[in-house]
Amino acid sequence: MDYQKVTIQITPFQEWLRDVLNAQLAEIGFDSFVETEEGFEAFIPAASFSEENLNAVLADFSGDFSFNVESEFIADQNWNEEWEKNYFKPLVIGGECMIRAPFHTEFPEAKYEIIIEPNMAFGTGNHETTATIIESILQNDLSGKTILDMGCGTGILSILASMKGAKQITAIDIDKWSYEGTLENAQLNNISNIEIKLGDASILGTDTFDLIFANIHKNVLLNDMEAYYSVLNMGGTLILSGFYKEDIPDIKRKAESLGMVDAGFVEKNNWVAHSFTK
Repeated sequence: MDYQKVTIQITPFQEWLRDVLNAQLAEIGFDSFVETEEGFEAFIPAASFSEENLNAVLADFSGDFSFNVESEFIADQNWNEEWEKNYFKPLVIGGECMIRAPFHTEFPEAKYEIIIEPNMAFGTGNHETTATIIESILQNDLSGKTILDMGCGTGILSILASMKGAKQITAIDIDKWSYEGTLENAQLNNISNIEIKLGDASILGTDTFDLIFANIHKNVLLNDMEAYYSVLNMGGTLILSGFYKEDIPDIKRKAESLGMVDAGFVEKNNWVAHSFTK
């Protein structure tokens, strides 16, 4: 899949505006963001990119702010180099989980070492949504549990769950890059108990799970939450991420309408991982 990278400089820079713009761009198809000192970089599948839609979002704030916008097409074969040069550095989360790429030669030691081959799939641990779920996994005993990882990206959450003692993991993503990336990364980390599927919530069958991670856009979570609930074991936990703090009321309302109980949330830079129990 080809991607479009859009770099936006905000003048005068305001952190709150960066967060608002990230949220609004996510609504029109942008699926990952990298913060910069004066703005951010946003990525969207090239086929979904619309300059008109982008300008419409920025126009709402043009009375008080100016924007310098640069757009760059990134072909499949360029993504590994893009990550290696600019983004993906060895990262330690929660003091226990170290994430690195195969090309890293210097990195800190940690209890859990995960190797991720960076590609167009989302999820190297750098983003707040991935990091907050990793921290939750580190804090819980997964021994013998069955796991569903919806929107698995690079497979990083599934891999850590396996390292933490999960019995069996099912990892699902709608994106071909994510499917292939999770296969590759499971092999890189010598993980054999992850079943990887290409698709969305509609392919969920009769298997049930003790713990479900769903790190996807807010609208997808709201649409698919009933499907997640149907395959969650009684007493099980659903961890939802990929949305902002201001979206909590909508997420909570939907979860509670299904009979789930609020188990609290973790916030990081306005991104939220919210847990519910059945």
